[in-house]
Amino acid sequence: MSTAVIEIDEMTQAQRSIDGQQPAGSESTPPEVTLTQMITGSLGAQAVYVAAKLGIADLLTGGAARTDDLAAATDTDAQSLYRVLRALAAQGVFSEVDDRVFALTPTAELLRTDAPHSLRDLAIFMGEDWHWKVWGRTLYSVRTGKAAWSETHGQEVFPYFEANPEAARIFNQAMTSLSNLAIQAVVDSYDFSGIDTLVDLAGGHGRLLTAILGANPALRGILFDLAHVIKGAKESVDATAVALRLDFASGDFFASVPAGGDAYIMKHIIHDWDDEHALKILNNVRQAMKTGGRVLLVEAVITRGNDPDFGKLLDIEMLVSPGGKERTAVEYRDLFARASLRLQRIVPTNSPYSVIEAVAA
Repeated sequence: MSTAVIEIDEMTQAQRSIDGQQPAGSESTPPEVTLTQMITGSLGAQAVYVAAKLGIADLLTGGAARTDDLAAATDTDAQSLYRVLRALAAQGVFSEVDDRVFALTPTAELLRTDAPHSLRDLAIFMGEDWHWKVWGRTLYSVRTGKAAWSETHGQEVFPYFEANPEAARIFNQAMTSLSNLAIQAVVDSYDFSGIDTLVDLAGGHGRLLTAILGANPALRGILFDLAHVIKGAKESVDATAVALRLDFASGDFFASVPAGGDAYIMKHIIHDWDDEHALKILNNVRQAMKTGGRVLLVEAVITRGNDPDFGKLLDIEMLVSPGGKERTAVEYRDLFARASLRLQRIVPTNSPYSVIEAVAA
């Protein structure tokens, strides 16, 4: 077993701390309670979605408010809204400080639109009916090995978003929420010295790349994505302090990627695809990168054993939606090898994600 694979086992305890979970069925919780909480978990998720969609946390930014006033502001039924907020308060999301009067808690703060590391957009994405229906077809994916998204909507996930702009907007905002968990952690954990040009593949509006450039003044970057994405990215990047060190390129990474990079970084990209599609991307990167170049994947790495692991739940989302998967260190090693790359190391971060580094084999 390679050193890189061994290293991932040492992350187990740290990952448990990051995930903020305890093993299911731990000694302090009766197994029937644990299982009941899991069975009814969708009720809590939908309650969080309702509060996020209605912007309740934003309405409470100025202080506690009565349910009747919150209902009037959100055009909802006061009694029904109260029942949802009461259920959330019992879980630490909001606090009922007086009869039918609610206030923010530290957890509820994360549902504010303007909060640092806000998770409001992620909560909305997870609860929207067009996404919720896909999760309801998980058994289909398990029986067939196929993505439930296509079975539910009649087309694959990314073409669906192209045809449904509002859904695409919600998805993109949710992915930005997830990015907030990873960006600073990657900047703080990975040493980018020795890289002259970093190419960010499918880098969206460049939030990760601009953060890396900001922390590494000698580094230049190339942001690569589809043409319509790059059009919006230019407007975002032009306002940053690193704009003069960043170039843009557009295209399809299944066809080709910009040549001549010292390193190619992909955040939450390879997990969207099965091995054959992932190999097409990695083969194109292998052909394009300079001698001595690196491939850097920012992904959750599945840990072995029964320890809580955010990636193991995220893997089910990959199963039912795009048809991709989260991978173990061994699976990344084998995938890289098929693309004439070698897994060099896995760098953990203070987030659920790691930086997976590969070099030419």
